[in-house]
Amino acid sequence: MLVVDDDPDVRELVAFKLTQSGDQVRAVADGPAALRAVREAKVDVVLLDVVMPGMSGLEVLRELRADPATVELRVILLTARTQEGDLEAGFSAGADDYLTKPFTLWELTERVQAVLAPTES
Repeated sequence: MLVVDDDPDVRELVAFKLTQSGDQVRAVADGPAALRAVREAKVDVVLLDVVMPGMSGLEVLRELRADPATVELRVILLTARTQEGDLEAGFSAGADDYLTKPFTLWELTERVQAVLAPTES
């Protein structure tokens, strides 16, 4: 899994919780680093902050969906933005799920499991 968030506290907490659940997790702080990480190693799901300086999570998501190598990659957007238009923008860009901050760690792990469930055999 890849956790992408410019807030180090959120990034470290999410990565720690997912690691405790037995997942292999890599965490990065921005969009360009996320794109590099996805290209360097196999990733099953990306937990992607929407609002980041420089390159937004939506821009990262659009690049992932435009690339045949990552078009099927599962992406959950993490954001404090809760307006209906924000949700529509996230799903229109290709998000598999949209989790609003603050969220519980239980909810996070449940959403990750739900997104991954269709690909498990």
